[in-house]
Amino acid sequence: MSSRIRSVLFWSILAAAFIGPGTVTTAAKSGSAYGLGLLWALVFSVLATMVLQEAAARLTLGASANLGSILGQRSGRGGRRVAYLLFGAIVLGCGAYQGGNLLGALAGLKLFGEVGRWWLVLLGALAALLLWSGNYRLITRVLAFVVAGMGITFVWAAFGAEPAAGDWLQGLQPRLDEGSALLAISLIGTTIVPYNLFLASGLSRGQTLSEMRWGLLIAVFGGGLITLAILLTGTQITGEFSFPALAAALSERLDGAGPYLLGIGLFAAGLSSAITAPLAAAVTGNSLFGEDIERWSPRGLYFRLTWGGVLLAGLLFSLTDVRPIPAIIAAQAVNGVILPLVAVFLLLAINERSVVQPGFTNPGWLNALGLAIVAVTVFLGLHNIWLALGKIWPALSPEADLPVSALLAAAVALVLGWRLRGQPT
Repeated sequence: MSSRIRSVLFWSILAAAFIGPGTVTTAAKSGSAYGLGLLWALVFSVLATMVLQEAAARLTLGASANLGSILGQRSGRGGRRVAYLLFGAIVLGCGAYQGGNLLGALAGLKLFGEVGRWWLVLLGALAALLLWSGNYRLITRVLAFVVAGMGITFVWAAFGAEPAAGDWLQGLQPRLDEGSALLAISLIGTTIVPYNLFLASGLSRGQTLSEMRWGLLIAVFGGGLITLAILLTGTQITGEFSFPALAAALSERLDGAGPYLLGIGLFAAGLSSAITAPLAAAVTGNSLFGEDIERWSPRGLYFRLTWGGVLLAGLLFSLTDVRPIPAIIAAQAVNGVILPLVAVFLLLAINERSVVQPGFTNPGWLNALGLAIVAVTVFLGLHNIWLALGKIWPALSPEADLPVSALLAAAVALVLGWRLRGQPT
């Protein structure tokens, strides 16, 4: 097997990490509610994922520490406190994600027939066995095949959609139709998952720059194609979105195979992310606290306690009567609000020439892309916060929303750009 193929298989863990039930739900509902109207958000999120995750992985190769370690170093005496707060937020987020992952996998199984909730325990046990091995190579190869199977399933289902050329062009024009802001930020949040930046930074050690770039970019691009296929699949449903409704719509196009195809895809998405969410939390802990501590090694006590805690929290959450679709979309929206904070720190870190070796810092054009990513994510995050506040405080003017959010987003990008110009050499 060539080194390039091995690299793609290795980095497919990132595709598995963001193509979970959250992506299936958000992308399919976007297609169902707005057709290709949010295609621009999907394209943006895939490009932004490539830019940010490549920078996070390159940071580890070009510096003496990974993203989490540098965060603590840059924050001075308060760095430990910041690290603990960030770690706590990520563990809580991964726990909530884990519940959605297991619920999504169970929803896929239910499309084949009635299944009991004890399947959730079985799925959790399977994820625990793979994580207990501590073998990244085994885990990434298992996930590579799961993602490939899921991709084939949704691409096949997507062929039932036949959008016109004009719909594609209109979908690439950024706009927010009424009620679409939450789905737009959710679509971005479910693709550019903040904790995946720590995962990419933690996994890149030991690879060459060219191997990392090839494997990571191809894996993320493939994940983007699968997400597009899911969105196209969603355009084939009319009325209120639900998994059974989507399966019924697909059945009309695929000779009754819709429930089985969607069930396989949803189950695969849930299983793959049920492994990567706990792993990402543990890798983040290793990054922030324990690069050189044995207990934070992949087979160490703290590492296993972290992924075990996320698994258990997700399992307990999934065993309640929480409805999966609203919970999953809400989690993606929260991710989209947290994302700008992590992206800002990453841009500052990758440009710090006193820490990063020559040849590994960002060139100007990548900084420009990074600033644009920060501006867009800040704008969408502020827009959703404004909408939420408007429901609590009706006096808040809805007409001021877009200009104020745009002005603040531009201000953040300008201040960050000024800081990048003044980075130490």
